[in-house]
Amino acid sequence: MTSLTQIPVTNQLLAQLPADERDVFMAACDTVELAFGEVLVEPAGQITHVYFPLDGFISLIAILVDDNRLEVAMAGREGMMGISLVLGVDEAPLSALVQGAGSALRMEAARFQLLLLSSPVLHQRLKRYLYVMMNQLARSSACNHFHQVEARLARWLLMTQDRAGSDRLQLTHEFLAMMLGVRRAGITLAAIALQARGLIHYHRGEITVLDRPGLIEASCGCYTADRALYAKVLAPS
Repeated sequence: MTSLTQIPVTNQLLAQLPADERDVFMAACDTVELAFGEVLVEPAGQITHVYFPLDGFISLIAILVDDNRLEVAMAGREGMMGISLVLGVDEAPLSALVQGAGSALRMEAARFQLLLLSSPVLHQRLKRYLYVMMNQLARSSACNHFHQVEARLARWLLMTQDRAGSDRLQLTHEFLAMMLGVRRAGITLAAIALQARGLIHYHRGEITVLDRPGLIEASCGCYTADRALYAKVLAPS
């Protein structure tokens, strides 16, 4: 039987750790399968586990008192779910919904916080990731307010493609409308526009990215800014 410490680490936050820290951390994790649509935590709920996705990904969703919902961030193999524990806060500020099924490393929150005390490199990387997340949340808020739906849809498709590792994405207009906080008709018009430009193909709940460079050009600058910030702040030392 292969131990967890022998499994190649595909989560980018963990892959750059020194071998001693990485091995101790991996030994304390379980590998779990994330099911599409699974809710890992609700706003104001207690964070009982942290998740480091390997090939699945998680949407972080703000929910208002009138039950309106808006995705404000994603966590795939580049990140984690449960980052507020780094600040000593075990209450979730956002809903965490599995958007892409796949595997993840999971650890109990209490054990994670204890391990941080003896894992200085991991602790530093997670503080830097928290900084990236803060910037991305702020940019997402401005993007949703100022940018057109077509550009926002292009950005969201690129973010999803990065984490799914595939050109084919299973997405309905209803789901996209919820993620972007717009009406379904707005998503339909934006998807038609992107398809007319030959950037995507949409048919019965499946979107295929046909022209990634063109989709990047069609998106707002928030997509490239997010990637540049992550690369700058979390580049291997």
